Amino acid sequence: MRLLILAALLASACAFAQNESESGKSAIPAPVMGAAPPAVAADQRVTMYPGTNPVVAGKSGVPQFQVDPFWPKPLPNNWILGQVSGVAVDKRGHVWIIQRPRSLAEREAGAQQNPPWSKCCYAAPPVMQFDQAGNLLRAWGGSGAGYEWPEVEHGIFIDDNDFVWTAGSGSKDSQILKFTLDGKFVLQIGKSGQSKGSNDTANLGSPADINVDTAAKEVYVADGYRNRRVIVFDTETGAYKRHWGAYGKPPSDEKTPAYDPAKPPAQQFGRPVHCVRFSKDGFVYVCDRINDRVQIFKKDGTFVKEAFFEKNTRLNGSVSELVFSPDRDQKFIYMVDGVNNELRVIDRASLETLARVGRPGRFAGQFHVVHNIAVDREGNVYTTEVNTGQRVQKFKRVDQQD
Repeated sequence: MRLLILAALLASACAFAQNESESGKSAIPAPVMGAAPPAVAADQRVTMYPGTNPVVAGKSGVPQFQVDPFWPKPLPNNWILGQVSGVAVDKRGHVWIIQRPRSLAEREAGAQQNPPWSKCCYAAPPVMQFDQAGNLLRAWGGSGAGYEWPEVEHGIFIDDNDFVWTAGSGSKDSQILKFTLDGKFVLQIGKSGQSKGSNDTANLGSPADINVDTAAKEVYVADGYRNRRVIVFDTETGAYKRHWGAYGKPPSDEKTPAYDPAKPPAQQFGRPVHCVRFSKDGFVYVCDRINDRVQIFKKDGTFVKEAFFEKNTRLNGSVSELVFSPDRDQKFIYMVDGVNNELRVIDRASLETLARVGRPGRFAGQFHVVHNIAVDREGNVYTTEVNTGQRVQKFKRVDQQD
């Protein structure tokens, strides 16, 4: 009997480890706009240790990175991060994250229990802005008048007009939101709980990522955890523009077989469609995470080509999110993989993997379910982790750049 119980416990633990835990389930109450825990005077300094993966070298001329174990600086107010499910860099070089307060276990936010369980901690607000040194500049987010805050926070983007876009991957999250830098509500596209599938032009289906073409006044959405498409709206009115699925074809919600690397490529995007990114030369890169691939399109949805990465990866897939190096030609793609837990440096022209950074683990420079990635104009990279990773890391570019 003891052996049977032990086997059941081990099976349960393995199942949890394989699950990205996007649901964010917790007893922590939903965040409320403007709410803040009482300030505390206790010293919040923490001891950090050097990264276990200080510099990863690839071929000559390939970017090299070193983790900064002291970034960001300790948060005020005894705040603690939950799952960090989005990161972006604005035009000033400030780093923004979106995190999930409700993903914290009760004991992680013991100070906000009633009565308090411990001296620390309080769940931090969902949206947070940091400067290059890692100082917290502002924090806001949560429910408020005139809009529907998502069940499960997922994805953040700051456009060139200083608007903050957010999304959500919860089962009822059929909307994206637009705010000013200080959290004033501007626009909602879609309505919570109203998704009608991958050809619904008014609502989303648990959208994962957002990107804005400021010149064209268009917002692109990787849609998503329930839908199988990229969809485009007007940034000012929210009006529908166009959408497409894998290979530029109309998306379908018919059930598809589980990913099998030995079989021909899937003709539909898998769930989730996890990222959408523009290159300077006018192409749209889409992360088809569970199918271990990136598909590349023109902005009108015309299919160009695809590439696979770590094609034998199963579970949640190998292509979590990507960004481009900040040089004029965007020579490199930086991609994170939440199953193999690594950051890949890829030649954008050939789509060949040139170097890898990180490995599974909990130390600085390692990853536990790495989820998102951003890059600043100096070439430094920022990554986030969900599940029980619950952090944002900075990797300084340390090689000489062109």
